[in-house]
Parts: sequence; C-alpha cells; structure tokens
Amino acid sequence: GFEEQLVGVSLEQPVDVKVTFPEDYQAEELKGKEAVFKCVIHKIEKKELPELDDDFAKDVSEFDTLEEYKKEIKDNLEKKKADTAKTEKENAVVDKAIENATMEIPEAMVKTQVNQMIDDFARRIQSQGLTMDQYMQFTGSTMETMQEQMRPQAMKRIQSRLVLEKVAEVENIQISDEKLDEELTKLAEMYKMELDKFKEMIDDYQKDQMKKDLAVQEAVTLMADSAKEVEAKAEEA
Repeated sequence: GFEEQLVGVSLEQPVDVKVTFPEDYQAEELKGKEAVFKCVIHKIEKKELPELDDDFAKDVSEFDTLEEYKKEIKDNLEKKKADTAKTEKENAVVDKAIENATMEIPEAMVKTQVNQMIDDFARRIQSQGLTMDQYMQFTGSTMETMQEQMRPQAMKRIQSRLVLEKVAEVENIQISDEKLDEELTKLAEMYKMELDKFKEMIDDYQKDQMKKDLAVQEAVTLMADSAKEVEAKAEEA
C-alpha cells in the first residue's frame, strides 16, 4: 500500500511511491491504473486519541453529551445507508429503461459530454494540487486514451438523461416557481449566502436548467415508485 512504502524513509528524503488504483475506484478513468507519486516527508506526527467523553463531544460537535453525539452519528449512518439503497434502486430502474429504449446519439453530443467529464475531472484533481499534465505523466495516459476510457460512461449519462427527460415530458412533470425557490434556498444555505444575493447570480437560462434537472429527479422518483408498486403486486399475486 501507499503508507507501507513510506515506512523507514528519512525526513526530506525523496521517494517514489508506486500504486495501482483498484478496479472499483470511484473515478472511472483511474480504475486499474498504475501511478507513481513523488513524495518527500517533511514532518512526522503521532496521533493521540482523546478520551471519548462529554468534553470530547462538546469539542467536536454541537452536543453537550457523548450519548447525544453517538445518536447523531448513528442516525447519519442509517440515513446514508437508506440513501445508498434508494440510489441503487433508482439506478437499476433507469438502467432497465435504457435497455428497453431505442435512441440514436449524435457523435457531437458524446464528444461534448466526454470533454465536460474531463473538465470536471481536471477541476477535482486540481483541488488536490495535481495538474492534468502531471496526472497523465504519472499514469502514462494521454488525452486520447482518457477520452476513450470516459466514452462508455459519457454514453450512459446521455442515455439516462434522454430517457428521463422523455419520462418527464410524457408524464407532464412541471416544476413550479415555488419548487425552484425551495432549491435555490437550499443552495444559498449550502454556499452560506443570502438568498437575494444568490438569486441575483442565477440568470434565466440557469433557472431553466435547474427546472429541467428537478424534473429529471422527479422522473427518477416516479419510475422507482412505479417499480415498487409492480413488485408489491407481484408479491401479492
């Protein structure tokens, strides 16, 4: 592993750490890839674990007691588990819809989606202090190989979007201004901005896109709920 290769290395001594990303790594373009990280250890610190008591809970959370903090953690884990199960169910329903759909996707649309995914990936690694040139050097990849690796995922994203937009159209899913305001309020809170100032930053085109995104989300929920009803009727039969 990464850490094991740093054991015994002296301070300020350069060392190459070789790693292979697992096949189930979250970034599609990194799955199974080998990489070399050039590292230098500047400082070694020892972690000292604090006592798990009420004082600890007060220091790391908004709660006054350890029991309250534990309950919050448990509730969050249960919510995360439920959210994961919901997402997996929705993904399965959308995948099935894609299988049953017939569509022709223009090459230009695929290229646009691939380039957007590469731009998103570049921003993610840049936030970690890595440039695209460095990444390609470490992994031995090129822009062309990255585009080819991302193509299947780009196709699936486009197919999912087209299917869900069609469902939203057929089911006449309309997003009200009130619903949009709710979403804008959530985003303003997330970015810790005043709602009025946040709204000033969002133009009409962005609002229309947000409404389309919300309609797609409702289409996913509608399909998942319909699948549950079918399963329930099948169990009753």
